[in-house]
Amino acid sequence: MPSRNYLFSLRFAHALRSTFSAEPYTRQRFLQDLLAGTTVGIIAIPLAMALAVASGVEPQYGLYTAIIAGFIIALSGGSRYSVSGPTAAFVVILYPIAQNYGLSGLLVATVMSGIILVIMALLRLGRYIQYIPESVVLGFTGGIAVVIVILQLKDLFGLPVDALPESFFEKMQLLIEMAPQVHWPSLAISSLTLGIMIVWSLSKSRIPAQLPAMVIASFVGIALTYYDMPVDTIGSRFSYTLPDGVVGEGIAPVLPHLEWPWQRVGSDGIAPAWGWSTIQALLPSALAIAMLGAIESLLCAVVLDGMSGKRHSANSELLGQGIGNIVAPFFGGITATAALARSATNFRAGAYSPIAAMIHSVMVLLGLVALSRLLSYLPMPAMASLLLFVAWRMSEAPKALHLLKTAPRSDIAIFLTCFVLTVMFDMVVAIGTGMVLASLLFMKEIADMTRVSDISSSKRFAPEGAPEGWSVIKISGPLFFAAADRVFGEIAAEHLGERGTILYLDGVPVLDAGGLSALERLMHKCAEQNSFLMLADLQFQPLKTLAHAGIQPRSGEFALYSTLADALDAAGNRASGNDEATLR
Repeated sequence: MPSRNYLFSLRFAHALRSTFSAEPYTRQRFLQDLLAGTTVGIIAIPLAMALAVASGVEPQYGLYTAIIAGFIIALSGGSRYSVSGPTAAFVVILYPIAQNYGLSGLLVATVMSGIILVIMALLRLGRYIQYIPESVVLGFTGGIAVVIVILQLKDLFGLPVDALPESFFEKMQLLIEMAPQVHWPSLAISSLTLGIMIVWSLSKSRIPAQLPAMVIASFVGIALTYYDMPVDTIGSRFSYTLPDGVVGEGIAPVLPHLEWPWQRVGSDGIAPAWGWSTIQALLPSALAIAMLGAIESLLCAVVLDGMSGKRHSANSELLGQGIGNIVAPFFGGITATAALARSATNFRAGAYSPIAAMIHSVMVLLGLVALSRLLSYLPMPAMASLLLFVAWRMSEAPKALHLLKTAPRSDIAIFLTCFVLTVMFDMVVAIGTGMVLASLLFMKEIADMTRVSDISSSKRFAPEGAPEGWSVIKISGPLFFAAADRVFGEIAAEHLGERGTILYLDGVPVLDAGGLSALERLMHKCAEQNSFLMLADLQFQPLKTLAHAGIQPRSGEFALYSTLADALDAAGNRASGNDEATLR
């Protein structure tokens, strides 16, 4: 797309249509997509299960998400290489919803967030992702990573804790109290899994580190169980009952099926009493899910653009994400968005088109049907280590450390604020506070750039000097609400008693309502003191603002001039007693 049109475009299946319209889709390119999709699908199976468990629901719902939402978003979205599914960033939001409202509450909140994403796409809001400061993004992603680690500690150490409290301080208190009850076989498996993933990732192997780590951990878990040192697994923690009455351990080898989200009840048995009050209670969470989904999916698309040299369509990607999150809950899928790690793996594995992400969903589906019995042997400590590995990667710690070392104090303050609020409270509070703080600090910095200087004796601007009793004041910078009161206040304090003042405004690009109000107050004070006020050399926007407000020159009080030279001539005429100060 030329220029910046990609920020404004919106069409269904943009990425797929753009790919196929550019060049023929050959057999070789399909094989590229098949290899990449298979690779990512293998990674996604244990990860989707781990993220579902971390979000407070049974592991099969993570697989349903990767299958349904992953396929639909790839089909309808605007990013060529993005792979969508459950992600670690959502855990901090989804876990409290699942604890308080159960599976059905989580699914309904996901549908609501999908509707919000579609509305954002229709309003062409995708381009506004560029206005979120990096300090805010790094702050809440780092905070989310810490929250994920805290939530995994009970499985990492095998602590006998059924569920963690919602409050950060209560979580930490409980974990500290339970620390003496560490289950050493669980700690051994989690340490082994984490060590394998770290070492394997350093080897630059094309085989994803998660695959050998999960396989080895499963065999070690089976061996420990054989020697009477059992470790909690998917099979021991979760069970299912088929329609024919068959009871099994782990996840059911059942395809996703259509069911109203508000009627689906998980193993927790929680079924909210649905009504307007429940919808209202879930709305803030749905907004948070939509905002985080938009941020994560579009940031992922931007990174992939940098890797591939392609261009995504921001609004089309929001549309795809919204459709996927609306449809998936009807088949048991929880919240989905683009996952950077899986998307980057998809691109590096040679993906050519969104078909690769669709194949990834098909691979997860085949894994659910064919490998459900084997997946029940996955140890929970190994799943916790997998999420620790993911949390570290999503935290972007090197970027955060670089920001702390090199960024201005204002950006560091924003980063630390978002980080701490995410960890101690929640992401909604963190992002809201971070954006407000970033906006306020930015406005302060811009306001400080607006300068006032007395050029009455400047040979460059007033070669013959200002007439006696007159001052020439140059204003440079935007005259908006945060700067105008200070600027015009300084002028009133220093020059109000004079015969007249010329404001040279060629360096003022913007005059907003607050600046206009402050200017009118200055004009009123000048009129009271019989001090004549002139405005010279206004740019288009300030002049348009004055015209729209109906401000006209007033004889003996106020005048407008197209150039500074004209204003100086008129001031000279008034100083010499010639009141024919022509308004130009």
